[in-house]
Amino acid sequence: MKNMKKKGDIMTNTGWNFDNSYARLPKLFYKNMNPTPVKSPQLIILNQSLAKSLGLNPDKLQSEDAIAVFAGNKIPEGAEPLAQAYAGHQFGHFNMLGDGRAILLGEQITPQGERHDIQLKGSGRTPYSRGGDGRAALGPMLREYIISEAMHSLGIPTTRSLAVVTTGEGVARETYLPGAILTRVAGSHIRVGTFQFAVNFGSADDVRTLADYTIKRHYPDIKEDANRYLALLEEVIKRQADLIAKWQLVGFIHGVMNTDNMTISGETIDYGPCAFMDTYDPATVFSSIDEQGRYAFGNQPYIGLWNLTRFAETLVPLLHEKQEEAIKIAENALSEFAMLFQSNWYAGLRAKLGIFNEEKKDEELIKVLLDMMEEYRADYTNTFRALTIDKLENTVLHDKEEFKQWYQQWQERLNRQEESKEASLNLMKKSNPAVIPRNHRVEEALKAAVNGDFSVMERLLNILSNPFAYTPEQEEYCKLPEPSNIPYRTFCGT
Repeated sequence: MKNMKKKGDIMTNTGWNFDNSYARLPKLFYKNMNPTPVKSPQLIILNQSLAKSLGLNPDKLQSEDAIAVFAGNKIPEGAEPLAQAYAGHQFGHFNMLGDGRAILLGEQITPQGERHDIQLKGSGRTPYSRGGDGRAALGPMLREYIISEAMHSLGIPTTRSLAVVTTGEGVARETYLPGAILTRVAGSHIRVGTFQFAVNFGSADDVRTLADYTIKRHYPDIKEDANRYLALLEEVIKRQADLIAKWQLVGFIHGVMNTDNMTISGETIDYGPCAFMDTYDPATVFSSIDEQGRYAFGNQPYIGLWNLTRFAETLVPLLHEKQEEAIKIAENALSEFAMLFQSNWYAGLRAKLGIFNEEKKDEELIKVLLDMMEEYRADYTNTFRALTIDKLENTVLHDKEEFKQWYQQWQERLNRQEESKEASLNLMKKSNPAVIPRNHRVEEALKAAVNGDFSVMERLLNILSNPFAYTPEQEEYCKLPEPSNIPYRTFCGT
């Protein structure tokens, strides 16, 4: 690896401002190591707006030296690279895991004082690789870039993507594919699985240290609470109830909700076999490995609670000195999840229908609509879009008698609230995306990109950057894919 340039040159002028608080945790939680250098990196895409918000200079980030950082060939000043250890339940089965192909460079401190992990994904083997090659292919890295940025534009808490570089090296999958590295930005990469790792491979002091660190980093307002560990559990429950409700409201299916893919910060993480639902069906599964439908669309709230229960188990020794009492405290906290999720979910659905206040019969009104959408295989996003722009002919429901009755009841419901029809319309436009990352559009963009044409992806990213705009340019991206007898499948490629 080449020597770093001296202070004052282009490496320092990029704006990197690293701290390394995670590296001050016990050594149990990580292994210090550098990324594995690559042959000939080239910048494919740079998220300029994100770079600016991080306090980075987008122009300097396109230099040869800066690209070398994205590739793992150079370590920026102040970074202390490491691979994080964690465990997790994968499809219900507990495993020892860890960053098998990712290196945390450090934590970027923004001009506003915010702290963000900067991680290189696909940066080579680590002690946690478990036989993997530590590398990633271009298609999956661009897929994470597209979906994570679309989620951000939809207002959903998520990790984000700063850059993708190709490596000049191939990776062996079913065939040889162009290699790539994604620079991922996150509030942190602390997972439920991080706490599971501490419990199973560390000491009680290690669990307490991790909990205190998490509170300081993500929930500083609770550090003086009488039982700050209970407060931590309650805060994580709230954030996950809110996050999963947001997923449901846009038809997002994570696809692999293992405990190692559930962050304590409440961010969506790890865009592997994820996809957006077209036809409304709670049983929808896209992941090729989810043969039993464990992570189906309709199961996501239940799996969220299951994962939170695993998190609560790790905190039991901290909640009360008597285990029986600690378990009761944890169970009481977990019992709030269903109410919190339902509250967020129905509030979101009311907004999607332009409803500001709450009536007892709202849930039935919503249920009838969703049941009709499922029965007649209506497109989830386009149904709410049709209601928003009052083009009912754009949905398969428009000529159904029960839909006409439902529509009349909905109009009567809107007339009973104080807000005007115009206010309801504005609420619906803010709540119903005109466009989502349609699976066929994402695949189209990735296929073109892997073959060297990045213009298709650039157009898609531009369309997805303002999903609530309802512009004429978005019309083409609202169209459904051509009918196919082959179900759409996604893979754990990221």
